[in-house]
Amino acid sequence: MGRYYQPEIECASQEQIRAWQDERLIKQVRHVYDNVKMYRERMDELGVTPDDIKGREDLHKLPFITKDDLREQYPYGLLAKPLSECVRIQSTSGTTGRRVVAFYTQHDIDLWDECCARAIVAAGGSNEDVVHVSYGYGLFTGGPGLNGGSHKVGSLTLPMSSGNTERQIQFMTDLGSTILCCTPSYAAYLAESIIERGLRDKIKLKAGIFGAEAWTEEMRHDIEEKLGIKAYDIYGLTEISGPGVSFECEAQTGMHINEDHFIAEVINPVTGEVLPDGEKGELVFTSITKEAFPLLRYRTRDICILSHEKCPCGRTHVKMTKPLGRSDDMLIVKGVNVFPSQIETVLLNKGYPANYQIIVTRANNSDHLEVQVEMTPEMFSDSVSVITEKEKELVSALKAMLGIYADVKLVAPKAIARSEGKAVRVIDKRNLYQNN
Repeated sequence: MGRYYQPEIECASQEQIRAWQDERLIKQVRHVYDNVKMYRERMDELGVTPDDIKGREDLHKLPFITKDDLREQYPYGLLAKPLSECVRIQSTSGTTGRRVVAFYTQHDIDLWDECCARAIVAAGGSNEDVVHVSYGYGLFTGGPGLNGGSHKVGSLTLPMSSGNTERQIQFMTDLGSTILCCTPSYAAYLAESIIERGLRDKIKLKAGIFGAEAWTEEMRHDIEEKLGIKAYDIYGLTEISGPGVSFECEAQTGMHINEDHFIAEVINPVTGEVLPDGEKGELVFTSITKEAFPLLRYRTRDICILSHEKCPCGRTHVKMTKPLGRSDDMLIVKGVNVFPSQIETVLLNKGYPANYQIIVTRANNSDHLEVQVEMTPEMFSDSVSVITEKEKELVSALKAMLGIYADVKLVAPKAIARSEGKAVRVIDKRNLYQNN
């Protein structure tokens, strides 16, 4: 197997890519108009019919879709195929108890697996490799996506999931894992654990495919040096399919978007104006092949730049930079999407005032989430032991909501600085985007 999984697609001419996109977009718009009430109503409001969409040049006529729309339509409102044709769901964490649930037909899964297979082959993978998948499985898309891609390539697949580092390292050494798939922060932790155990010379890894959270070039180089690998970035969203929407090649000058499945736009996040290549703005995706849960003009809230510059790897699909920030207040902590609204919901349900601050730090390539919460005057009069118990209760409640551990500190009333404008809820000290 060469360096491409599907060379006839990955190296197709711009004319061929455009033809695929035009044909598939026309078909997709008709599909959602006929089968999804929300799309039909939105298009009718704009006076747009499926016949008005002749190709990609008409994409701007369609309405944007946001995550709020997905929550409002939970669970079945955006389903475009009968449930009898759907074989799986994947899901994000819910911000206020309302999750985003994405549906898949078998055809959707097959195409998703192919996208992930392209990423694995771009990282040097083949049917001779042992692919060690340490992304979470279950509702999270990371594990299932790379697992399916590895199967398509024909690699021996180790479905490790996350955690249990001792077992991870044992299987890595015993079975000779060659490609590691996980979050970059967990890769860094594995690297440190391997070195601490004196097992560096027992590891056969050659490459890593890391995503689901922001990471710097410094972190990439640190992981590469410690594990003796080349580290590749991968990008995706549950709403669109999962990992494999785009991926790095050996040039590592951006991630190639699988344009035969997704049309990418960059817009001004305030005006919605479509921006040209090279301009920084909000990334928008349209799914043109997904059957069960196709999204048109979905606003990701990720800020990036698109480029059609020729790539030395030979792939012709457009490249996107790493996300350069967010146009909303979402945080990604240990690969998990965290919204202040999730934390606020827990606090209000527990009887706390909505005066809080979220502080995120990173030490030794590991994220730490701290939530400082103001007590009411009544709580402030409690004993230290009572306050400690209240902190433990909030830790458990936040873990149930977020899926990750957050350290909680109850502070005195009015201890958190007030702002005359928008309250400063989040202090992110990781400096993830400053070098991108």
